[in-house]
Amino acid sequence: MLKSSKAFSSFSVNDSEKAKQFYTKTLGLEVSEVPEMKGLLNLHVKGSENIMIYPKPNHQPATFTVLNFMVKDVEKTVDELTGKGVKFEIFDEKDLKTDKKGISRGQGPTIAWFKDPAGNFISIMEERK
Repeated sequence: MLKSSKAFSSFSVNDSEKAKQFYTKTLGLEVSEVPEMKGLLNLHVKGSENIMIYPKPNHQPATFTVLNFMVKDVEKTVDELTGKGVKFEIFDEKDLKTDKKGISRGQGPTIAWFKDPAGNFISIMEERK
């Protein structure tokens, strides 16, 4: 039934303007507004369908990763984003441990997580060679 349909992802934020600034200025991504839909944003990511970011007055941050970016070098990307003020999550749990930079290594892909201004989890994951 949906086999030939295109799909896209979406997630909510509590402040569209803060989200737009974060995704454009901090992460360096292209974001466009949908003028007829106040506060609705389209996040343009190379090789992907647009991702819809929508305002939600009673927004609750996702407790799971809403967006994953594949990068060549997680450590280099963590350093660059940290320099722009991004704070990476530190985990010290039974099944999930990160180093002091917030990078998980050797338990699957090399990966690090941070949150957007609305508290949603985003990851950067190292491309497999």
